[in-house]
Amino acid sequence: MFRHLRYACGGPVRNRMLRQARAFASATADCRSVQRAVLNDLLRLNGGSRFSRDFGLDRVATVDEFRRALPVADYERARPYIEDVKQGDASALLGPDNPLLMFSLTSGTTSDSKFIPITGRFLKDYRRGWQVWGIRAYTEHRRLQLLQMVQLASDYDKFRTPAGTPCGNISGLVQQMQCFTVRTYYSIPPQIVKVSDPESKYYAALRFALADRCIGLLMTANPSTLVHLAQLADQHRESLIRDIHDGSLSRFEDAAGPAALQLTRKARRRQRRRARELDAIVERTGQLLPRDAWPFLQMLAVWLGGSAGAYRHRIREFYGDVPCRDHGLSASEGRMTIPQEDETASGILDVTTHFFEFIPEDEIDSEDPTVLEAHELEVGRDYFILLTTASGLYRYDIHDVVRCTGFAGTTPLLEFLHKGAHIASVTGEKLTESQVAQAVAESAQMLDASLGLFTLAPVWGDPPHYRLMTELEADTKPDRFDRIVETIDRRLRELNCEYCEKQETGRLGPLQLTPLPEGTWQRFARHRQAGLGGSVEQYKHPALSPKLTFHDEVLDRFAAPSAALETASS
Repeated sequence: MFRHLRYACGGPVRNRMLRQARAFASATADCRSVQRAVLNDLLRLNGGSRFSRDFGLDRVATVDEFRRALPVADYERARPYIEDVKQGDASALLGPDNPLLMFSLTSGTTSDSKFIPITGRFLKDYRRGWQVWGIRAYTEHRRLQLLQMVQLASDYDKFRTPAGTPCGNISGLVQQMQCFTVRTYYSIPPQIVKVSDPESKYYAALRFALADRCIGLLMTANPSTLVHLAQLADQHRESLIRDIHDGSLSRFEDAAGPAALQLTRKARRRQRRRARELDAIVERTGQLLPRDAWPFLQMLAVWLGGSAGAYRHRIREFYGDVPCRDHGLSASEGRMTIPQEDETASGILDVTTHFFEFIPEDEIDSEDPTVLEAHELEVGRDYFILLTTASGLYRYDIHDVVRCTGFAGTTPLLEFLHKGAHIASVTGEKLTESQVAQAVAESAQMLDASLGLFTLAPVWGDPPHYRLMTELEADTKPDRFDRIVETIDRRLRELNCEYCEKQETGRLGPLQLTPLPEGTWQRFARHRQAGLGGSVEQYKHPALSPKLTFHDEVLDRFAAPSAALETASS
């Protein structure tokens, strides 16, 4: 009865979202005009800021003038201005009508993290993109409107800057700002975002989610999280069922703090009938999996692009043959696409929020690359995507490579392929080549060890992990390198908080060693030089590869006994 009443009362919210979806669809018909209007609006929004004055943006009137005023750049150009914003000087980067709400953090150590300003305008645009995504999904999967959802968000207020601005994850802020009607769809209490220990957080989420039989939607960015949740549900099935039966939360019996107290109070309701249902599932199947626990599950909202697609078979194993809908390409820096169909990583470029530019992937290292507007892309071509946003980021290279898969009107559909050549990310860790180089150099110095050419490469597994590929002398025992591999892995956890968190939660395995026979890298280098037409002097050995196939390709083509002949003939 409650769910039917909620559906009836939610009419005004649905109508507002439908209007937004229609407006977005209309905008895709004239990508060029919409994008140029967005650029002019963003320049006015943060006009008068010190950054705007320093680069003469107040005098910019065209796209060409914008490009002449500002070269393509990464976070480092904005860093000194953002540091001033953190100290309380918002005018360093932001306009007076664009209030700062929080900083969203990306991977790195706490001191070296990227602090992305989340402003009033940015949040409004971000929420509108989610609402367009949501109304399409709920319209096509109508049963969702009478079911509950499980969404895993993170805390937006983990700590504060010297000026008192919250720092954390934007998903927590969005969840907190939901209207009452939308909040009633959530089966997990919002206080869970305040649980800092990852395993305790996931256990609490499962405790509340499994108590609800009527889950229709699971939403989390990373598919590895869904796999991990399913494994935890089965691993802790006895205590989870007991907690649901007794009205308890065993992981928090001795915990202190407001969040733990609130969660234990919310768990007090005894649900013996539901516990008996779950017990019967375990009795019948020998395990407790989401596909059996939630019989009304309609959809999984999760990334499908890039390496995330490799998780699809594991998701089916745990959740059944449930449709998946990609979240869209999004990051702390902004939402880029809005998928509107199931089972595809392609989404329509969100041309109403940010101004986008694109560099063909094969020109990214050129001194004068071709730079295209969104309407100029070609189907089947791959590009690096650049963002200009309400957060004060301009022509920002986020290091994402996308493929144009088609058009909606004159607006491109894009699919995320992978991070740029110097970044690897299997489960969202965004490991950089500079972090790898630093970790290896410092570990070798610390242990007074010698290490020749090496490459770190991701390898698929359960869980996936990285392997340190390096040549060993014929009489070298691999276990001699155990200590240096462990030291490198520990240093990577210190340098990259997301790498650390993924390992702590079991979604990423520890670093392992792949010893290579002498001559492997020489053969690899010759092959690369032949393909690129470069010289020995120009060759740069990769310390990190983002490709899941790199490890096996090197072993098969360059490390085998016949590799020299194969390379010579290729």
